[in-house]
Amino acid sequence: MKVLGRRALPPELTSPKLESHVLDLERLNEQPALLAVEQVICALGTTIRVAGSRERFREVDFGIPLAAARIALGQGARHFLLVSSIGASVRSRTFYLRVKGELEQAVLGLGFRSVTIVRPSLLLGERRQFRLGEEIFKRLAFLPLGRYRPIHARDVAAALVGAAKEDLPGVRIIESAEMQPRGASATHGG
Repeated sequence: MKVLGRRALPPELTSPKLESHVLDLERLNEQPALLAVEQVICALGTTIRVAGSRERFREVDFGIPLAAARIALGQGARHFLLVSSIGASVRSRTFYLRVKGELEQAVLGLGFRSVTIVRPSLLLGERRQFRLGEEIFKRLAFLPLGRYRPIHARDVAAALVGAAKEDLPGVRIIESAEMQPRGASATHGG
């Protein structure tokens, strides 16, 4: 299994079963063989604040994942699994959700045998930087948030791994509520 990332994996996530590559993801086209795999799980993303501008956000959240998808398809990949966002839509008035929707639409148009899109709500888990909005949202988790209830990143990862193992042909969209563990509270483990 290959892992491509912007940073090295933390020591606790390394394994002899993983072939880890740290690289400039904007230069994937220079190493297409890294994407000569059967399945790709794309979990790349940022925030507009971290990116510094809408243009840079769009490059990270749309340009790089789409380039990876195109390269992987050209290298023979059959299944592309994408982490998107709850509410993603090309018709959204929210820039973030519109970009996510545009990426979904672009990936669906590439011709993969299988496409799985997961649309999590607010992701819970360890972060390198403090995000005030996420902290506020987590503190309101006791409210009946329904489909917007925050979800732990490990539950999203479990859904992705399950979909990869099933490897069903066609398009599958998994909404945040479908990835929530049964009976879990909004603040479990996060």
